Amino acid sequence: MGRKREAVAADQDVVGWQAQKSAATRNLIVEAAIKCFVELGYSSTTTTVIAAKAGLSRGAMLHHFPSKIDIVRAAVSHLHAKRLKAFRRAAQRNPVEGDRIRANLDAYWQHVRHPMFVAFFELVVAARTDPELAEILRPAQEAFEDEWHRTAREVFTDWQTDDETFDVALDLTRYVLEGMAISFLVHKETERDRRVVDYLEQKLRELRDSHRHR
Repeated sequence: MGRKREAVAADQDVVGWQAQKSAATRNLIVEAAIKCFVELGYSSTTTTVIAAKAGLSRGAMLHHFPSKIDIVRAAVSHLHAKRLKAFRRAAQRNPVEGDRIRANLDAYWQHVRHPMFVAFFELVVAARTDPELAEILRPAQEAFEDEWHRTAREVFTDWQTDDETFDVALDLTRYVLEGMAISFLVHKETERDRRVVDYLEQKLRELRDSHRHR
């Protein structure tokens, strides 16, 4: 009986090791795909290119993901999870007492300048003319938006309000900074751009103060 139990335990160890190895390989493939989206664009990212980036044979990769769209589906989920984690980490880094508006702005600015945002933007643009990609991206993005909003409520503690003031402030920040980040894909940051961030900070303070004085 002792040997039998040892054999069963050994089999379980092998199964567990194989599962871990499979998960690690899948993660490697997904990370490689995201890097390809950033470096090459969605349309130029093929299964052959992804396999090469991951350091795998195409056959080994297709064992885990039978097609490009299967990789994309996993990459979208992985990308959203990493974006949320990075956003929370940036917002909670180096906390300061009192007024955190500038710190929060800088945190979101770091978020949208990260390569993960570039990968997401690349997928959004590609989805405009790719129905299959749009079908994957749309529900995933809706779920991400809900979780992102809840996360922002948690980390931006100086905006304690139940009315639409916070939503306006969040959307204003998002649209301005994301638009600037996209523009930086084709031109460099300048002093003019920093003035826009300074002006945005001023408008956010006015929004917050208008709520407090009601």
